[in-house]
Amino acid sequence: MNAPEPIPFQSEGPQPLVREIPPGEVYPVDALGPLRAAVEAVQGITQAPLAIPAASALAVASLAVQAFADVETLGGTRPLSLFALTIAKSGERKSSCDAPLMAALRDYEREQAKAQRDAVASWQNAHALWKGERDRILASAKSGKSEKRVAAEADLNALGKEPAAPPSTDRTVTEPTYEGLTRLFAEGQPSLGLFSDEGGQFLGGHAMNSDNRQKTLAALNDLWQGNPIRRTRQGDGAYTLYGRKLAVHLMVQPAVARAFMSDPLAVDTGFLPRFLICEPLSTIGTRMHANTRRDDAALAAFEARLRAILETDMPMDPETRELTPRTLQLSPEARKLLVGFSDAIEAAQGPGGDLAHVSGYASKAAEQAARISGVLTLWRDLDAAKVEAGDMADAISLAQFYLSEASRLASAATVSAEIDRAETLRKWLIESWPHPNVTVRDVVRLGPNPLRESPKARAALGVLELHGWLHRLEPGTVVRGTARKEAWAIVRAFDVV
Repeated sequence: MNAPEPIPFQSEGPQPLVREIPPGEVYPVDALGPLRAAVEAVQGITQAPLAIPAASALAVASLAVQAFADVETLGGTRPLSLFALTIAKSGERKSSCDAPLMAALRDYEREQAKAQRDAVASWQNAHALWKGERDRILASAKSGKSEKRVAAEADLNALGKEPAAPPSTDRTVTEPTYEGLTRLFAEGQPSLGLFSDEGGQFLGGHAMNSDNRQKTLAALNDLWQGNPIRRTRQGDGAYTLYGRKLAVHLMVQPAVARAFMSDPLAVDTGFLPRFLICEPLSTIGTRMHANTRRDDAALAAFEARLRAILETDMPMDPETRELTPRTLQLSPEARKLLVGFSDAIEAAQGPGGDLAHVSGYASKAAEQAARISGVLTLWRDLDAAKVEAGDMADAISLAQFYLSEASRLASAATVSAEIDRAETLRKWLIESWPHPNVTVRDVVRLGPNPLRESPKARAALGVLELHGWLHRLEPGTVVRGTARKEAWAIVRAFDVV
């Protein structure tokens, strides 16, 4: 006679499946150098996580200085453009952190837009006169007489080119399509910032839908790399824009970030590894008014510095508006520090290394450090000729922080996938599986499709056992008439959805 099937194990009850993300490292605020005082001032007012205003300050500084120089790296000369992705849930005061650091830029844009209206009116008058004269010359040549045609051609040459419209004064965009961004680079400023404290609107918008995502990612990758923009389209013809720079800072909520970070196209194209990513620990619940600190002098100094750089003429070709930045060299000491950092990161990417799972991010860490060092250098002195060791050491600390964040979030994404599969199995066992016990073979043969491989099934069963949803039976326990080496009893004490 077969022994009765065992009664499910009674415990204190199974625990909900939680995607736990381990806390990150403390932000190295002392490595922000000339940006530190402003970042601490914003954090003192908002009491938000320090990493949020830090990312805003780095991105704004990158936009300010990227037109003036490229920086020497171990792999060649690269732009000073920084891409940042800050992950924080609603209520973390993302906008409140961004606004004071963007204030001088917004004021400058408004003033330039007002001045442009007068320039546009002047251009319209000049263009009308030019067109009228051109029409008169062409009309005089219609008689067909050769001498008139020759005279008309000479008059057209003397008339000169069509007056060009004043370029757009916008320095930032929030939700551009690929076409819109390209047109703005063609008709506007050669140095732009893609900034949004609601970055989900861009990541979920037209530019990133299934039809446009690949070309948008490719275009942004090219801009980060410093490559020219090549556009070929029926009706518009073909043209190439050289010397354009783009800084990016997207603030997104965790759900949006998770979806984007799990997109193979965003990872496989190398788009995400170009970002300085962070998801700081929330400060909600601790932001007491009594702890508010103000440092208006630090913010005023930041605004004044930003304003001074914005008012400095960008080096560019006056006709094509192609930027002509100089190269910011690394001092011997700075290069030595960067080489040591690069070699350490390279070793950690080997099989079994701490960074093997984020090699895309790790392989760009040294370049990120060089870019950050250039931003810090030019923010302090726009005419600096080289990066010194101090700024490089700070930049390496910042690059190391962002790399640790990428590693932490990538590991959490792996855990999340395992938890998701375990939750799928839990629901199937509770809602569909008719027996009180389960084996690996049951799951592989009859379970949810994502779990019909032994390693995935066994891993999901292990997660449920760890959380108390399953109780491992003694080897040899008879389950459905057969002694089993490995089986689990399903705990149905209560359900957690």
